[in-house]
Amino acid sequence: MRRRTVIWSAVAALAIGLAAVGSAAARTSGASAAKAGSLTGAGSSFVFPLVSQWIPAVNSALGIKITYGSVGSGAGIQQIINRTVDFGASDAPLSAAQFGACNGCVQIPWALSGTAIDYKLDGVASRLKLTGPVIANIFLGKIKKWNDPAIRALNRGVNVPGTDITVIHRSDGSGTTYNFTEYLNSVSPTWKSQVGKGTAVNWPVGVGGRGSSGVSGVLSHTNGGITYTDVAYALANHFKFAAVRNRAGRYVLPGLRNIRAAAKTIVRVAANNGGISIVNPSKKQKLAYPISTFTYVIVPKKTAKAAELKSFIRWALTKGQSYGPKLLFEPIGTASPVVQRAGLRALGLIHS
Repeated sequence: MRRRTVIWSAVAALAIGLAAVGSAAARTSGASAAKAGSLTGAGSSFVFPLVSQWIPAVNSALGIKITYGSVGSGAGIQQIINRTVDFGASDAPLSAAQFGACNGCVQIPWALSGTAIDYKLDGVASRLKLTGPVIANIFLGKIKKWNDPAIRALNRGVNVPGTDITVIHRSDGSGTTYNFTEYLNSVSPTWKSQVGKGTAVNWPVGVGGRGSSGVSGVLSHTNGGITYTDVAYALANHFKFAAVRNRAGRYVLPGLRNIRAAAKTIVRVAANNGGISIVNPSKKQKLAYPISTFTYVIVPKKTAKAAELKSFIRWALTKGQSYGPKLLFEPIGTASPVVQRAGLRALGLIHS
């Protein structure tokens, strides 16, 4: 009961918080902002609810005015490559090609949460249970109705209607898509061979929406729809989301302790902070939510905004983590101190 209370109390907090961002961010402290300067960023819509909470707090604490565009991870990566922003944000780690194109960038994990499998199915009050192979077959177009035997077998005693399934996916370059398709790759050989993983893939079926807000908008008007968003968007939109079976055989939700359990599987971090995958983790973590992810800030190593960026990111990795739990972002230092330490060390690479 306590877990349910924690999860659903986040709805009100997120709605109020996002509504306040515009006015709070506008109330800059003239003297301190002029002293410390400003930063522009763009990218991940997954992390946007958390960044929205950080913006007024950073302005107040550090005198740094931040402008952030929630344009999707793919666009955020391209904008930092083009140097049209001071920092990019992505839920997908940079590929080797992107590192090369970025010409001297560092990526730092700065937030941790989970991707929810959201659905709208009128007349079904119970939370549905799904497995990785079933989710993959839905998004492959092989399971077309909600009362398919594969779904009914997982939800005995639930009167699941024969409503047509409408797959809803991101149409833009998306780190959430990367997290979701990386998970499908790990649970479905067919998905891996036919579709694969990436910030953008050739979807076998479905309708697209741009950004987390886009797929959320489509789902809210589509009975029978199913999509994937970060859990903060699912909560803010009052979506139902599935309990997903993990490797330990448990059906788990993207709550804080389940996301934390997934992150605890990380014991070391590569030099470039890449390859921090926590999808479908070991069954040793019995509570782990299998579609969890770190999300990254990407900055040039050499930049005129080095001082501001280092101050902001250090704050985000420390004090800023306390803003996460109400939005179901698990504090990195609690879940994986080794990842937090790696991020703080990476700040030493940034200079003017």
